[in-house]
Amino acid sequence: MKSIQISLLMTSQVSQFVAIVQKYPYDIDLKHGKYVVDAKSILGIFSLDLTKPVTVEIYSDNCDDLLEELKQFSC
Repeated sequence: MKSIQISLLMTSQVSQFVAIVQKYPYDIDLKHGKYVVDAKSILGIFSLDLTKPVTVEIYSDNCDDLLEELKQFSC
């Protein structure tokens, strides 16, 4: 499992993020505090407080291609 911190400040960023993570077969979660949602669920993401960075948890060790795509959302 790998984790990174990202910021999703605009609605367009959330849509772009979901489009990216949906391409990958492994499970991916977003965490903010005690809340955890499926990163592939746009409704789940909007239930989080996006004014602060969130943590992406990727349940795969071979996810360098995904990490490269997510660099644009780095805090």
